[in-house]
Amino acid sequence: MLWRKGRRSDNVVQSTGGGGGRGLRGRPMGIGGLIVMLILGWVFFKDPTALLGNGESTSQLGAGAPQTTAPAADVQTEFVQRVLGSTEDVWSGVFGDLGRRYQPPRLVLFRGSVRTACGAASSAVGPFYCPGDRQVYLDVGFFDQMGSQLNASTADFARAYVIAHEVGHHVQNLLGVMRKVDEARARGAAMQGANGLSVRQELQADCFAGVWANRAQRQLQWLQPGDIEAALDAASHIGDDTLQRRARGSVMPDSFTHGTSAQRVRWFKTGFASGEIARCNTFAATAL
Repeated sequence: MLWRKGRRSDNVVQSTGGGGGRGLRGRPMGIGGLIVMLILGWVFFKDPTALLGNGESTSQLGAGAPQTTAPAADVQTEFVQRVLGSTEDVWSGVFGDLGRRYQPPRLVLFRGSVRTACGAASSAVGPFYCPGDRQVYLDVGFFDQMGSQLNASTADFARAYVIAHEVGHHVQNLLGVMRKVDEARARGAAMQGANGLSVRQELQADCFAGVWANRAQRQLQWLQPGDIEAALDAASHIGDDTLQRRARGSVMPDSFTHGTSAQRVRWFKTGFASGEIARCNTFAATAL
């Protein structure tokens, strides 16, 4: 991946305050990178007809750790800045086609722990998006964990997929997903399970990551042989079935929250093949 062809984002910041206090709350959403994510009781989007809705989140911004602009003093920080810059360019175009203005998230780099509007989080949570402050959080050591703990590819495009997935959650927030989550919760809707709304939500974010990959390639021509395979390898290693089998030796579909490895690969490929968010309506799909 020729990632230096990407524009450097100004929205990457460095957390200067550690975590502490209570754990995550406020329905953070992440890629499911570590086994602990299987335990978190996240709830997600309910109404499939609102996939492309125009409602915006009413979540209140919360106080997190002090932050400062992250300098591109190291290769990894520059990589994150340039991938995030590409997501900003892609989603600005998509939202422009919808007659709307894209509001990019900030991406907070941290080490060990961090305070967010969704509560305190440690590196064990993996990358996640907090709707309360509309920020993506990434522990700088996570990419090493992808290889050492998950046996997933750590190639450049595999790491870019992780960032794009979390930005996909931000896109869902801007499309009114958080409001629909609250409505679903109020109605007592079931969220987990092999066909649950939580799974559909995560697969949609994978599809959105594929949409970004398609459009970014059109803009930058930065992919090289093996890049897409690296992203698919990463997706295949963070499916619920793969993580559960590694953790307990068996699979419990009733507890799925993110989708199987095959499903995650399928929906990323769907987004990449089309480049259109209309193809990412996982909530209307009869088969995931």
